[in-house]
Amino acid sequence: MMTACKCKWFVLYTKPNASLKVADRLSALGIQVYTPTKIEVRQWSDRKKKIKVPLLPSMVLVRLEENNINNVFQVPGVVRYMFEQGKRVEIKEQEIEAMQLYVEGKAKVTKSVRVGDIVQIPKLQEKATIVALQGKKCLARLARLGAMVSFQLQ
Repeated sequence: MMTACKCKWFVLYTKPNASLKVADRLSALGIQVYTPTKIEVRQWSDRKKKIKVPLLPSMVLVRLEENNINNVFQVPGVVRYMFEQGKRVEIKEQEIEAMQLYVEGKAKVTKSVRVGDIVQIPKLQEKATIVALQGKKCLARLARLGAMVSFQLQ
């Protein structure tokens, strides 16, 4: 008889600039990870280069059962879990799915907004502050995680 996985998503803090390496190492251990990223063009004195940059600096989202939560500390670069009001922060599955939609630019919000407005992000059940508007494209900072999300206005 197979038992259903009682896995939950948690937020891990990593050492600075280590979130992508930590995510790779956790994945190699068989732990499900999600680290939303974007591609940025960085300029050096002799060239420009496209690099992958995490949207949640120094954070990795991990999905595992509560009895396995200490397994992540085997990986160099893991600092600690994120806590809120004395409890380990859990991220809902639909919040992960919504974040994936935003990263892919497929999320839409129907509302007239201005920079500085606080909006409720659909599916994410999270409030965000509008940081920038460019045409119908909107950039907002999530209140709880501090991550930036991008979406289309309808």
